[in-house]
Amino acid sequence: MSPDDLLYTKEHEWLRIADNGGTVGITDHAQKELGDIVYVELPKTGTKFNSGETFGSVESVKAVSELYIPVSGEVIEVNEDLGSAPENINEDPYGTGWMIRIRLLNKSETEDLMSAEEYDEYTSEGK
Repeated sequence: MSPDDLLYTKEHEWLRIADNGGTVGITDHAQKELGDIVYVELPKTGTKFNSGETFGSVESVKAVSELYIPVSGEVIEVNEDLGSAPENINEDPYGTGWMIRIRLLNKSETEDLMSAEEYDEYTSEGK
């Protein structure tokens, strides 16, 4: 079961809203599909993205996958620990495996994201 306090994308990213900001990472489902993550490429603080744009990538023993930002935002913090410990994404995708923190540029875009229940149903369909 996916955490209820998060919102989800069809590309398997999650968003935790706090005030006018949010934290972004990939879901447990995504990290399981990827396998052991060995490298993460993340943006610089201050970079702005529109909803759905690529903000980085993760490399696993199986493949390289792009990361898509769930909503428009400006990066205000990057999880620098992932540079030396990318395995945190596998071990704790909703905790120490977070990737970026953003300032939301259009909070109404969160309405387009899935709830935990919707996401679990989506992934149970094999997507």
